[in-house]
Parts: sequence; structure tokens; C-alpha cells
Amino acid sequence: MNFEHSEKAKEMIKKVRLFLDEHILPLESEYLQHHTEDANWKNWMVDPRIEVLKEKAKAAGLWNLFLPEISGLSNVEYAPVAEITGHSLLAPEIFNCNAPDTGNMEVIWKYGSEAQKEQWMKPLLEGKIRSAFCMTEPDVASSDATNMEATIVEDGDEIVLNGTKWWSTGLGHPNCKVVIFMGLSDPSAHKYLQHSMVLVPMDTAGVTIERMLPVFGSFDAPYGHGEVSFKNVRLPKTAVIAGLGKGFEIAQGRLGPGRVHHCMRQIGVAERALELMIKRGMERIAFGKPLINLGGNRDIIANARIDIEMTRLLILKTAYLLDTVGAMGALSEVSQIKVVAPNVACKIVDQAIQLLGGKGLSNDSPLAAMYAYARILRLADGPDEVHRGVVARLELLKYKA
Repeated sequence: MNFEHSEKAKEMIKKVRLFLDEHILPLESEYLQHHTEDANWKNWMVDPRIEVLKEKAKAAGLWNLFLPEISGLSNVEYAPVAEITGHSLLAPEIFNCNAPDTGNMEVIWKYGSEAQKEQWMKPLLEGKIRSAFCMTEPDVASSDATNMEATIVEDGDEIVLNGTKWWSTGLGHPNCKVVIFMGLSDPSAHKYLQHSMVLVPMDTAGVTIERMLPVFGSFDAPYGHGEVSFKNVRLPKTAVIAGLGKGFEIAQGRLGPGRVHHCMRQIGVAERALELMIKRGMERIAFGKPLINLGGNRDIIANARIDIEMTRLLILKTAYLLDTVGAMGALSEVSQIKVVAPNVACKIVDQAIQLLGGKGLSNDSPLAAMYAYARILRLADGPDEVHRGVVARLELLKYKA
């Protein structure tokens, strides 16, 4: 495995880094200082400054970089680009590389019909609309997807959806126009053939956003993490992605590359936190010394660098395997990075908050929001315990245990 960046990747890294420094980080400081939240998502608005930067990014060719068929970047080549976008929570949307849109676009690209691509893929790629993914349910342990209770029932040329979903990220965005709904379509089939995915326009009768769920007291406007009910929602069968019973197959195809993107962004989060920690530690004086020289702060900085480098290499190995042998050949590694990346980011951001003191808890720095983001990822796409279980199972298989 040679992780030296290709010329194409080097050029893209340089461009994205420059755009981040010149346009996004200056806006981030202003955005954090003046951003206010309304608990009523119906009042949320699209920030025009974000839209302006999206157009600039598009004009600069820094758009849809996550999708190899469009950008020409492999997983290994895109990984360092994703890391840079992790330096700011605003960056992924500005480059049209943010979840859940990226995963949803990958699903439609790989599994969608031509009509579905025309109706939903095209405006998503253009950044004209946003989307959400509706899988997690409030009444069952959703870390085991076979527990799912939401249903998809055939009725002639139509399907009827019923169920309640929550933690559907992006649901509160004013431009969220479509969701992918996963539900139980055939309880009698093999457990991996029981589920299906359906493209559901948000304005369909029976679709109701019940509320937004705050994370650590923040509603994450204008994106939100919503609870949404589906009551006798009728759609034509053409809304089903790839056919009934394909839900698990699609889910596995969706999660591999997406987890690499998430995890590399967490490296960006950790790098930004380490940078803020060092600068603050050098500037502030306490008890006659710079903070950097007090207590065990030098050990903290050294261990942070070591953790970042180890984690980055593991993620690059995973990206390499996805490029060369595919998702099924990287099952253990995908689960490994899903555990290690957000845990490392949480740890380093927490240490940075401690060194920055009160500033680290406020909107005077991005650390509080970054911590919430990293902490969410220890549950999103499955909790740490599930991924450790996958790693252990595959490890034990080597000994036929």
C-alpha cells in the first residue's frame, strides 16, 4: 500500500485547503458568533452566505468530490480531501459533500432507476434540494435493523408506508424535499430479504414532521434531527429503490464509503482541535508559565499526534481496501475505523476544551459543536458496541471459533 498522494489528489487538496482558509473559516467565526436557533424548525431559513459559497465552490470545480464517477477521485484520493472538510462543520455542505445527502446520492446512483435519477439525483447533485435517511425508530433497538417495525405493504400498483422514524438528520432543512424510507416489506422472507427502501417526497400525504430532537441542547439548525411519522403514505411501486427486498443489500453498499468520509472528517476535527489547543497553550500564561508547559499538557499534545497518525493510517488502509477488494473485503476495517475515529476525535476535542477553558465551551470556538458532532458518530450508523462485535466475530472466524 502506497499512500503517497497522486498528482490529482495533491491538486485537489491544495484547492480545497485554500478555499477553506480564504472563505469558510472566516465565515465560520462570524457564523458561530451570530447564529441563533429557533426551536420551531418551520421558521428555519437557508443562510444566504452558505449559498454564495456553494456557488463559488461549484465554479471552482470543488463540487461532488465524494462521488468517484463524477470527481474521478478514488476513496484513497478523496480521503485527505474529506479530512480537510472536517476542519469546519460548514465545509461539507459548501462542497456538496455532506451527509446524509452523500449516502443518499450514492444509493440512487448505484441502485436507482433512470426515472429516480432524473427526479432526485440530478437536483441533489446540483445542490438545489436536500434529503434525509429514515431508518432509526423510537420504539425498538435500531442498532439491530431486523427489529424494524415500519412497514411497506403492496396494494396493487401502489405501496403503503406506515411507521415512525427519528434522528433523521437533515429533515428540518428548508430544502429537504425527499427522504429514503426503510421498512419491512416481507416478514416471511429471509431476514436479509425482508426490507426495502423507498424514495418518499416530503410533500406526500401522510408524511408529518413531529418534532426536531436537540443534541446537547442544540437543534443543529438549519439541518435538524427529526422525528417523522408515516401514516398510510401511498406511493407508486416505482418509488421503491431496486425492487422489494433489496433494503439490506443497499444499506451495505451505502455504508462502506460513507463511513470512510465520516471518519476522515473526524481526523480533520481532531487536527483542528489540536491546532487550537497548541495555539491557546502558547498564548495564555498561568502561574508564570505558558499553559503548554503546565501539568501534563505536553504529553497530551504528543499523544494526540500519535493517535491522529495511527487513526489516519487505519482509515487510509480501509479506503485502499474499498478501492481494491470492495466493501465485503473490508468489513472488519470499516467497523474498526467507525469505532476509533470518533473516539479519538472526542478525546482530543475534550482535551482542547479543557485547555481553552471557558472559551472552549462557548461559541467563541468551534470545539463545543465539534464535540457534539464527534459524539453523535459513536451512535450514528450503529453504536461502537455493534462495530466491536463485528470486528470480534471476524477475528474469531480466523480460529473457527
